[in-house]
Amino acid sequence: MLSSMDDYPLHQIAEVIRHAGTSDRNFYDRYYFNMHACDDSLFLVAGMGQYPNLATQDAFVCVTRGGKHHVVRASRVLGDRMDTRVGPFRIEVIEGLRRLRLVVEPSEHTLACDLTWEGAIPAYLEPRQRIRKYGRVVFDTMRFAQTGCWKGTLRVGDETFTVTPERWWGTRDRSWGVRPVGEQEHPGIRGNEGQLTGMWNYSPMQFRDFSLLYMLNETTRGERMIEEAVRVWSDPARDPEHLGRPEYEHRLRAGTRMIESSVLRFPHAPGGAFAVNASPLLTAYIAIGTGYGMEPDWRHGMYQGDLVVQGLVREVDEIAAYGQYGVVDHVARFETSTGEIGYGLHEHGFWGPFEKYGMNDAYSGAS
Repeated sequence: MLSSMDDYPLHQIAEVIRHAGTSDRNFYDRYYFNMHACDDSLFLVAGMGQYPNLATQDAFVCVTRGGKHHVVRASRVLGDRMDTRVGPFRIEVIEGLRRLRLVVEPSEHTLACDLTWEGAIPAYLEPRQRIRKYGRVVFDTMRFAQTGCWKGTLRVGDETFTVTPERWWGTRDRSWGVRPVGEQEHPGIRGNEGQLTGMWNYSPMQFRDFSLLYMLNETTRGERMIEEAVRVWSDPARDPEHLGRPEYEHRLRAGTRMIESSVLRFPHAPGGAFAVNASPLLTAYIAIGTGYGMEPDWRHGMYQGDLVVQGLVREVDEIAAYGQYGVVDHVARFETSTGEIGYGLHEHGFWGPFEKYGMNDAYSGAS
């Protein structure tokens, strides 16, 4: 189990790097990226994860374009954790916490890219997320986030896009720890109760001179399991500015779990209260085909074989009805009450009941 990383002074426990500090099957270590053109023309989401205690590594890229949902995904047996290749995918860290390269080699499938990321703000370490249910820790994760821009090329079907940083922005994060992955476990005493329940809302927003990072998981009882609101300046000499407890107002499409618009408020912000209007422009139903848990045959960390590469294309209108029950990513336009306009991710999920918006069980839509 020795690997190239064992030659570096990075060990945290009396184990080789290949072995995590916990034997929990749900330990994971993964990348997330998105890319958009600051409009409603195209939205790309990509990810790669390693699951040391399941001995698997997988990756995906998903693009919404022209009413279609394109996915390429791959899975392999995990070996050296320094090797970020999975079939046509690879990630290269050019400059830690600032510049990375995402490559999906051309294949018979509809997506390929060679894209380089550069952060617009310093990477920001978010609060630790920890959830214990019925004695078991089901979430214990760390994550850092960053807004930035892209350059390179992207192919979607018969179209090729030249990606330039003044137009193509995005968000990335790196997270690791314990959360549900792999083949689905029997819920036991939890029954139909999910592991992350209520409303999840996450919005990294990029403006000219700063970014806003907002995050909230609130149960139907109003309990906040995690929250964050911070302004991170593009100038690394300026310290992040914590904005206090955030508040929200969402307008949902009646009968669905889809947010149509939002107002995010920061009443305790230093220098005075302000609000941000969020307007979704284009949706990526990332729970469909990518491994985020909606489908029993392909989940993050699930063993698929030595190496499996697959592609799929679906009509967005066909997947929307059930895609809304998973994690939903929107590229969105954000406008502050002081006049700044920015773009970024507006991510949400409603799991189980959330009575504030009329969702009285796991399946009902907003009233």
